[in-house]
Amino acid sequence: MSILRWIRRAAWLAVAVLVFVTAAVLLGWWRVDGPGAPRPQSATTGAPIDVGGPFALVDTAGKPVIDADFRGRPMLVFFGFTHCPEVCPTTLLEMTGWLKALGPEADRLQPLFVTVDPARDTPAQMALYLQSFDPRIRGLSGTQEQVDATVKAYKAYAKRIPNGDDYTMDHTASVYVMDAAGRFRTLIDYHEDAATALAKIRLVLK
Repeated sequence: MSILRWIRRAAWLAVAVLVFVTAAVLLGWWRVDGPGAPRPQSATTGAPIDVGGPFALVDTAGKPVIDADFRGRPMLVFFGFTHCPEVCPTTLLEMTGWLKALGPEADRLQPLFVTVDPARDTPAQMALYLQSFDPRIRGLSGTQEQVDATVKAYKAYAKRIPNGDDYTMDHTASVYVMDAAGRFRTLIDYHEDAATALAKIRLVLK
């Protein structure tokens, strides 16, 4: 390998590392151990990044639900939609597996599946869809404004993508791990191995 080619590869590697580290700092993609651990901070301003917060949605029975209803229980929060071809069913199946692997500890958790497509994901549609997964996973929908506010609070991403005469949704694929006080602790990335995911979940079950 020529010296020039080696320098080019090293430069590309340095850029890739910088992008990853910046994303990690901005979104909090790390394990956070203990209640006194530092909160995620902006790479540019150093200010804390608040992930999560108040929300007002409805469950699969059409009952109003707010974030305070889950205080005292750690939460696993996943944003998706029922017409999702791969990421959502895969993640919900993995979540079902995590709950099974945790045994009795899983009853202390509240897993939430929050739609990013409320136009199609009515409470009844969410209830039907979630029949294929662990019954402890609770589906939440609402008005477009309510869903948008929740997505924004969690620093998540959701965008409607035209698809012929229909549309699909592009969205955050990670699971947010929140402690019993509703504070963000870490993310479980899409297709992260089960051992790592379970270790992250146990952080908030201590």
